Amino acid sequence: MHRYAEHQSFERLLLLIATILQYPGVGCPDPMNPKQNSPDKHHDAIDEVRLRFLEVAAEFKVDLPIGYPSTPTLRKDLETLRKYGILDKRMYRWGYYLGTGAMSLDEFKVAINALDSQAKFQGDPQIRRIHETLTQRLRGLDLELGGVFFYPIRQYLNKAIVYTDPEEMIALGKNRDNLFHQLSKLEKAIISGQAIEISRSSNPYTNTHIGLQRVYPLQLIYNDIAWYLLYEYTHNKHLAIGRLNRFRNYCRIIEDSERGVSLQRESLAKAYQLLENGWGLFLGEVEAQQQELEGNLEFVTVKVRFFPPVTKFIIEGERRHLKQKITLGPSNETTGEPSHVDYIVPLPPRSLNEFMLWVYRHLENAQIIYPRELVEKHYQAAIALIQRYQKK
Repeated sequence: MHRYAEHQSFERLLLLIATILQYPGVGCPDPMNPKQNSPDKHHDAIDEVRLRFLEVAAEFKVDLPIGYPSTPTLRKDLETLRKYGILDKRMYRWGYYLGTGAMSLDEFKVAINALDSQAKFQGDPQIRRIHETLTQRLRGLDLELGGVFFYPIRQYLNKAIVYTDPEEMIALGKNRDNLFHQLSKLEKAIISGQAIEISRSSNPYTNTHIGLQRVYPLQLIYNDIAWYLLYEYTHNKHLAIGRLNRFRNYCRIIEDSERGVSLQRESLAKAYQLLENGWGLFLGEVEAQQQELEGNLEFVTVKVRFFPPVTKFIIEGERRHLKQKITLGPSNETTGEPSHVDYIVPLPPRSLNEFMLWVYRHLENAQIIYPRELVEKHYQAAIALIQRYQKK
């Protein structure tokens, strides 16, 4: 007779599989528990497996005899899982887990690379903790694959320019006491559609929108050099984006304000419509924003002429904006390259300042052709730069 033919034995094996599924990494020493990491104490992973096994059995209301199952019995069950390929035939010193879940091994490697990048360079504290945990659990797999599993094949190098991790702030004595300390509460409010009260401490562009604000948080966004919060004001549905470090360490949930994920998605879709229309992260003031969402706002068509050597970079950017148009000037007889490139794009008025910041990056290699007000603005900026350099 098969050793799992008896009901209790078969049920025990299923409970063991359920335990490893519910507690991936079960049996791994807790790095925050000094007792488990003492050099004088031998850590036996089976002890924690058995503890979690009993919790899962209680959850499913399975009555077990006192002292059942024994540690040797669980060891034999683990060997059975190895035999049938449910567990790999290797040591699980850093905890037991089953396969890679919904991903293949190659897909999992790509996901690990993404987590590594976001933890290191975008300074995401939650991702850092997840990455550290997975790195510990997967050491055995990495060793089995010759150390290639954690090799960073892909990396996203855009780096946050402010402190983002509360634990790192404390460790370095760099506490900034901002909204990064409230991320868990923010994330819960986002997914449930709850309104919150937050407090903006600074706004480098204007003196408005400072102090307490009641909003529906919609999404945490990383863009270029920093983390931002996309939100919607509760009183007028105005959509806005603000840098997290410019809000105080304060976040209060507004009771009885939950509106659900469906309305959250509707507002998020409107915000992304604005982002696709515009240039940068400024979503406009209330009245103009509403007109834009209704399709009643007149856009401004901007034309910028770029000259070598930046023309190649402009031509490369085929997807800078959904509605852009790039036209090439006549070819240079010597180089065969276009003498200039015209970049044309319709933008809402709210985006002109951020668009100009992009143009300024190219200095003497860019010339505004129209509209007239931007031509004058670019000209005055060049004059101001010359005057600054001429000062003794």
